[in-house]
Amino acid sequence: MKNNRHGQAAIFSDADYVKVRRSIANKKHRLLFDIARYTGERWGAIVQLQVSDVFDDNGVRSHITFRAITRKASTRGIRTTRQVPVHPELREILEKYGCPKTRWLFPSPVDEETHITLRAADLMLRGAVERAYLAHKGYSTHSTRRTFITTLYRKGVDIHTIQLITGHQDLKSLIRYIEVDPERTRSAIALL
Repeated sequence: MKNNRHGQAAIFSDADYVKVRRSIANKKHRLLFDIARYTGERWGAIVQLQVSDVFDDNGVRSHITFRAITRKASTRGIRTTRQVPVHPELREILEKYGCPKTRWLFPSPVDEETHITLRAADLMLRGAVERAYLAHKGYSTHSTRRTFITTLYRKGVDIHTIQLITGHQDLKSLIRYIEVDPERTRSAIALL
C-alpha cells in the first residue's frame, strides 16, 4: 500500500470508488476521475486530452485517443498512441457532460490556452480521498490504473490482451500492476 508517497498505489474497491466520486463536486474533475476508471490511462495523459480526442461532430467518439506525445515513454524511450474503446457507462457520462467549446477537455482555470496540470489533478484527488475519509488506504492517481488492470485480470482477461489494452511494451512492467487475490492463488493450487 502507498504510504506517504512510497509503495504501490492501493486498488479501489467499488464502494470506495463511489465514495471518492461522490466527494468530487466539480463535474470536470469527476469526468477526469471517470475517464481514469474506464480507460486505465495515467493521469498525466488524461489531463492533456484535447476535445477532439474524445468528441467529433457527431458526439462522443467510439475510442478515446491518448496521443503518443502525452504518454509515458517505454524503457527504450518510445512513446505510442493508445486508443481505448469508450465503455457504455463512460459514453453516457460523456454525453451528459457535453462537448466543451475549448481545445482542452480539462482546460486550466487560469489559462484556457493550456490544460490543467497533473499536480492540480493530484491535489483534487487527494482532497476527494480525504473528504471521503479514505486517506489511510493509500489511494493515489495511479490507483485507477492499477484498479483497471487488476479488475480485468480478476475477470479472466488474459495478460496479453491486457497488455494490448494498456499499451505496456514490457510484460514485467504490466505484471507489477496486478494485485493477486490470495484466494485466487489457493484456488489455482487446488486445480492440480
